[in-house]
Amino acid sequence: MFRKRLSTLVVLLAVTVTGCSGKADADAKLSLDAALPTTVPAGAKIVVGDPTTEVALKLSGQYDQVSRYVQFANLSGGPQTTEAFRAHALDLGSVAEIPPINATWTGLDVKIVASKFRLDPLTHPIYQLGIAPGVSVKTLSDLRGKKIAYSPGQAQGALVLKVLQKAGLTKDDVKLIELPSTGDVYSNALSSKQVDVAPIGGVQIKRYLAKYGQDGASAIDHGLRDDAGHLYGPVGSLEDPAKAAAIRAYVAAWAVAQEWIDKHPKEWIQGYYVKNQGLTGSDGQWLVDNAGHPDIPADWTDAIQRQQATIELLAKETGNKVIQAKDLYDLRFQTVAADAIKAGAK
Repeated sequence: MFRKRLSTLVVLLAVTVTGCSGKADADAKLSLDAALPTTVPAGAKIVVGDPTTEVALKLSGQYDQVSRYVQFANLSGGPQTTEAFRAHALDLGSVAEIPPINATWTGLDVKIVASKFRLDPLTHPIYQLGIAPGVSVKTLSDLRGKKIAYSPGQAQGALVLKVLQKAGLTKDDVKLIELPSTGDVYSNALSSKQVDVAPIGGVQIKRYLAKYGQDGASAIDHGLRDDAGHLYGPVGSLEDPAKAAAIRAYVAAWAVAQEWIDKHPKEWIQGYYVKNQGLTGSDGQWLVDNAGHPDIPADWTDAIQRQQATIELLAKETGNKVIQAKDLYDLRFQTVAADAIKAGAK
């Protein structure tokens, strides 16, 4: 029944295709304050870097509908999406909180078109602070004097700055060690005692503690929200009427896919974590439990306020200009995802 509702919803919201697309319409630039077009014209195509949702669409039986107007690219995260935007090779990317901010600071004009958070985010954080074997850190105040892994321009780097702020510390009170936050780099840096503390996320938390816990490794909660996730893209794509329609359609399909993931944990564990990511079933179950349930709000007011606080902290620490968080969001999309979920529930 859920799959049938999904199919009906995606057809209604996402893939209305028309053959009436004249040259004048194709050449016209869509103003950013103009209403979003709701019909995806025949031949419209966007390139989307969102591998996780691609799998969800396939598992839920919706991929063939979305593939009419979406070409998926196997990339995600800030550095990759920023590079692809600059090359005009990508229309939409899936990232955490920081990439839209950094893209703007580096001269790219981008907009957020969808946001996802976690219900009860302090109980279901994305990251924990991994502590190296033999290092004693029980509270955030114990971070003073410690070597901390730091990745500028990425979510983990921003989290470190937020943690220091919460602890009443500055960068001068610790030693930041710049390391890329990819794969198991941070876990290895902790186990080799290259750093004393590092934000580790996902299954790396479970594996790090299982592998090095007997040697004295540990992890503590940071007590901050770290749950923001966004779809964002270059303004140039949103000014193209056909692409704007396809982006709107994809946001609706993306929202329904997130709902499907939440409602089908067993299928998601087996289809994504085990078959696609090569994890064990127990790893997948841990990740599902740790993530809790998604929160896709129809009102971005609180999200924008949190984003503004992040911007002001990062600007202070990096010397960048303070920008307005509200300018990063395309408010025309504010209810698209939530409305799609509501329609699917009927």
